[in-house]
Amino acid sequence: MPEQPPDRRRHLLLPGTSTSSAFTAHTPNGGSRPTVPDLPRQQHGRALSRQLDDLRPVAAAAVAGQQEQGLESGLGLQIQFVSQPDVELAFQSLADERQKIELLSVRREGVHTYANVFVPDGKLTHFEKYVAEYLAEKTDVNGNPRDHRSLLNTIESIRSAGLRALWTDAAALLPEDSTTPFWWEVWLPVRGQRQAVVEDFKKLATLAECAVGDQQFDFPERTVLLMYGSEHQFSRSVMTLNCVAELRRAKETADFFDEMDAGEQRGWQDDLLQRTRFAPDGDETPRVCLLDSGVNRGHPLLEPLIAGEDMYSVDPTGLTDDTANHGTGMAGLAAYGDLTDAIAADSPVDVEHRLESVRLVAAGGANPGPASFHASLFSDAVARPEIAFPNRTRIFCSAISASDYRDRGRPSSWSAAVDSLAADADGTGQFPRLFVLSAGNTNDVDAWSRYPASLSTNLVHDPGQAWNALTVGACTQKSDTQDRNYEPVAATGGLSPYTTTSAAWESAWPLKPDIVLEGGNIGANGLGPIGMSSLQLLSANNQPLDRLFTTFNATSAASALCARIAAQIWTAYPSLRPETVRALIVHSAEWTEAMRAMYLPAGRVATKHEYANLIRHCGWGEPDLGRALWSASNSLTLVIEDSVHPYKKERGRSPASRDMKLHALPWPRDELEALQAARVQMRVTLSYFVEPNPSARGAASKFYYPSHRLRFDVQRPLDASTADFVARVNAAALREDEGDPANPRDPDWYLGERQRHRGSLHQDVWEGTAADLASRGFIAVYPAAGWWRTRPALERYDLPARYSLVVSIRTAQTEIDLYNAIAQQVAIVT
Repeated sequence: MPEQPPDRRRHLLLPGTSTSSAFTAHTPNGGSRPTVPDLPRQQHGRALSRQLDDLRPVAAAAVAGQQEQGLESGLGLQIQFVSQPDVELAFQSLADERQKIELLSVRREGVHTYANVFVPDGKLTHFEKYVAEYLAEKTDVNGNPRDHRSLLNTIESIRSAGLRALWTDAAALLPEDSTTPFWWEVWLPVRGQRQAVVEDFKKLATLAECAVGDQQFDFPERTVLLMYGSEHQFSRSVMTLNCVAELRRAKETADFFDEMDAGEQRGWQDDLLQRTRFAPDGDETPRVCLLDSGVNRGHPLLEPLIAGEDMYSVDPTGLTDDTANHGTGMAGLAAYGDLTDAIAADSPVDVEHRLESVRLVAAGGANPGPASFHASLFSDAVARPEIAFPNRTRIFCSAISASDYRDRGRPSSWSAAVDSLAADADGTGQFPRLFVLSAGNTNDVDAWSRYPASLSTNLVHDPGQAWNALTVGACTQKSDTQDRNYEPVAATGGLSPYTTTSAAWESAWPLKPDIVLEGGNIGANGLGPIGMSSLQLLSANNQPLDRLFTTFNATSAASALCARIAAQIWTAYPSLRPETVRALIVHSAEWTEAMRAMYLPAGRVATKHEYANLIRHCGWGEPDLGRALWSASNSLTLVIEDSVHPYKKERGRSPASRDMKLHALPWPRDELEALQAARVQMRVTLSYFVEPNPSARGAASKFYYPSHRLRFDVQRPLDASTADFVARVNAAALREDEGDPANPRDPDWYLGERQRHRGSLHQDVWEGTAADLASRGFIAVYPAAGWWRTRPALERYDLPARYSLVVSIRTAQTEIDLYNAIAQQVAIVT
């Protein structure tokens, strides 16, 4: 563990600070409601009725074909509902679990929304009844309308769903030539017997002469696998496609393996080795497990840190070494940090964590064929070291990413697999994993020429949108080109030209990246920008007999540095949960002046939208290991690990919200009130992992992606008592889903409750007076909607949800020792 400086004190880990309180998420009676157009009822109803009549022979033919093929996953027809132009389709009302009518996917294209629905054999009468009641203007016994107007008036047309109707990726990704074969990503519904659906699909694919990969990844309501073939081939089975929920194009990995400049002198390495103290090879030592291109452990700097038995491979070749010159560079940075700094220093170096390696890809990036199914590949890669050494603490670090950013924040099979693995969704949920992922790189010279404007359009690559992962972008402190003919593209402390952002994502998706770390810079002259070795990091070369060191850059470098920080935190606090380590890294991050200048206004207080835009570019800034590890007299951090039961189900009733947790904060009230108007800062980070349920059925509906969502709120001076605070939190439930305005009574947060609750890591910063902080003695953690509650058939509503809460206060005043004042009130747990 790093040596403790004089005014550095261990964070305060607070056990038993919470009390449970019944939580009621009130049904909203306000907020915005979808606009339902006023249509000529008889004309519109008769048109829908004719369209349903036209589907009857189509449905009969489809069922006959399914029976002929001996399909066992349910007979029926997929039909597509098309919305009125610029009208929100009431797609949630299309599903009916009692009738086994299933909403498969929803996509928006142009002015229309398209919803695909599986209708079992004989169940078209369900929608025919809707239309009949609509035409008859039916009412219930109390005279209230029961004519389904709010659904049917949003529908323009109803038709059978052809193959292209199942396509939920960008239209341009489907080859114009329908005979061009490619790898498809096929999303199948579950419908009781998961494997029966899989086997039915394989029958149809075989009939169409398409090849199906052996790998599959299972989600609660979807099974995802790969198929190779053309649209023309696959369309032969379109009438029998009762077992496909959606189709996408399979991902290719980015070709990020760059040719690097020659290395440094062997004497530098020998000096570094003499100064380095290495961690013991025991299970108690944290590991950084690199999911990359393998590692050449014969490198003298790496051999002491990675044993032969810690080298694994899911590459079909079975090889574990690094022929791509990437994984070895990742290993060097994950172990030592930037070797430029380590070599130049003359002080002892402690490497108190070790390395593991799983070779995912060989030289050249993408592996063709089913081996490219990264959801399954990641699952296999994670399993190898865990089976061999199940009791180790490890950080999984990967800089493998897709070559494009077409998901734009939407969960993919790959990112959802990362979320599932992080949450231990296939296990008990009690053994979560920490994943550190690179945000993905921009290697386009034209984009470098348009820096910094290009940062807003070059978006985080799959799987960097994973909710549970720590996604790392790149900044740079490197601005010395060592050549007067070149100028650095990025200013010192600014974002690296290599990095990607989530600036253009829809607001429903997480704020990514979470943090940024050194990724190098670009030089430019009158002829344009170029990569320069003087603006890169230094790491280990994969061919040490040729040269020992090589330059390294971009978000790959940044993610390796982040994994190193995580290992150092776990060395200092070995009992922490993965959720807590993630929280501490983000909690320690700060924006540089250059980052603030890029995205915050000068001369006035920034708005909450401007802070959100800053975070979508820079994350929460650059983490600081010292702040992540230590508190100080005037800057202290409280760490809380707890769990809550977010939902419950009583007999005969739908699942509902159950509990909230109320945490008492041991603020030294007398000391803070003595500071009066002195400015203080409070930072709150809530970190938890969600169980994913991915499908293309909307971000905010009963088909939620996350299993559960948690929120935090802090007591305010206007809350006269703790009971008033609890009542206010209850009354605010689900506000962000219903479009209610943010509460204006507590404006001194950077983001506020409308902006901070994205993804599964929520952070915000409050700035005010010490006297004001003294009255903020409680934090509530409470649930919002997720599929554990809204999908009761999956029977997950009784599960507990773990979370980590990190709270810090900081003041420039040094005359009062806030740390000791709080430490006297709580027991320090190490």
